[in-house]
Amino acid sequence: MKLKKLYFFLLLSIPLFAFTMHKYYVSLCEIEYVEDQKSIQIILGLFIDDLEFTLNKDAKKNLYLASTEEVQNIDAYYKEYLNNHFKVVVNNKAQNFNFIGKEYDGDIVRFYLEITDIKELKSLQITNTSLFRDFENQQNIIKIKVNKFNKTFYLDKNNPKGLLNF
Repeated sequence: MKLKKLYFFLLLSIPLFAFTMHKYYVSLCEIEYVEDQKSIQIILGLFIDDLEFTLNKDAKKNLYLASTEEVQNIDAYYKEYLNNHFKVVVNNKAQNFNFIGKEYDGDIVRFYLEITDIKELKSLQITNTSLFRDFENQQNIIKIKVNKFNKTFYLDKNNPKGLLNF
């Protein structure tokens, strides 16, 4: 009877250990063109520990993300990183986005960005190289919604950009 319990335990445990030993490197970005507001609204989610590793490396100090010890000017680090690694081209013209803010949700930080005054959307190109330098298997998923049209891109080091023409 004890042997059966041991086998049962092992059968349940081995798959769980496999998931905890392997780390997935992924981000999710949701982009929506809101025609009546003439804006592109962006939510970009990254794992805090991965982003902290990268930002600490860049800053050459510990920024203590999402903790009581977090540096006071953390948004400046976030804005600089996003400006260097997240690019949007609308109708063949590079666009700057407004950093609306961020929120911590468990182990994810979500950034809220917006591009305003987009009267017409003919093409949209997204480049997201976030975390590629430090995580070989990083994959950045981009989900785009324009009117009733939906498209998803899976970006990686070898393919860091996606382009849609409307």
